[in-house]
Amino acid sequence: MGYSMYGDLALVSGSANVPLAEEISTYLKTPLVGRDIIDFPNENVFIRLHCSIRSKDVFIIQPTTSPVNRNIMELLIMIDTIKRASAGRITAVVPYYSYGRTDKKDQPRVPITARLIADMIGVAGADRVLLMDLHAGQIQGFFSIFVDEATAFHILASYMMQKQLQDMVVVSPDVGAAKRARNFAEVLNVPLAIIEKRRVDNRPQSKALNVIGNVSGMNAVIFDDEIDTASTLQEAVHALEERNVKSIRCCVTHPVLSPPAIERIRDSSVVELVVTNTIQLPPEKRLDKITVLSVAPILGDVVESIHRGRSVGAAMDQYARKVESQQLEE
Repeated sequence: MGYSMYGDLALVSGSANVPLAEEISTYLKTPLVGRDIIDFPNENVFIRLHCSIRSKDVFIIQPTTSPVNRNIMELLIMIDTIKRASAGRITAVVPYYSYGRTDKKDQPRVPITARLIADMIGVAGADRVLLMDLHAGQIQGFFSIFVDEATAFHILASYMMQKQLQDMVVVSPDVGAAKRARNFAEVLNVPLAIIEKRRVDNRPQSKALNVIGNVSGMNAVIFDDEIDTASTLQEAVHALEERNVKSIRCCVTHPVLSPPAIERIRDSSVVELVVTNTIQLPPEKRLDKITVLSVAPILGDVVESIHRGRSVGAAMDQYARKVESQQLEE
């Protein structure tokens, strides 16, 4: 199993995605540390641990999902709580990193909030951070602490392979997502198409202009890192419908699904939306056409690798090899 210089493994869950934390706990055969998280009437958050975690290697599982600002604050307070309880090492496991799209100054007088959140996590006392499928890779460089990034790429690819769709084409919903979509198409051994669009000012609506690549008569699979209001998906679907695709599916890691995403997806011709459980979906967002894949085994393996001082890249490579072997079998 290997030896950890930071003491025994300890898992602590915030309130943002307890089911995912419980899955990781079961996978690693390590119980979650008991804790109380109390919201006082004045909106102050109070956290208390049920047992000592002195000198332990502590992993805090807390995606910064809705309510975003409250869950960010809860993460920071959790880190401070565990630091003051004399943990040996603290790793913030943040499967979904909010403000990831505010990663650069692309116009005058605007913030780089992704950098601000990174600074806050480090200042709060985290020694490391584990992220998943960042919107922009350069966010890793915003942290002054150690960063590992896991990906759901391989489980999404494996799922689509199992579909055994004929005449498949992977579609990038915009030019910015073209690289990840290209990699997805390469693994699936299918062609790539790109939708060219332009966003108007800071408004969430965008206008699809052109489809680069042949999609007529094909089963289209739109691939991206997250789906928020589904405006990009809506535009992509319209553009693909105009070019006579056979069917439309969508694969994303993070199902943010801000209003009116559910209505847009429900009313669209999308056959299936495949997402992961980096974000917990409430019952009202669980449409029949939404399939949720679990990232608990991936995060569990990476947590185990960090704890034991093994290569995280090697842990991710094993999932890539599974996809490659699946591809050879087919």
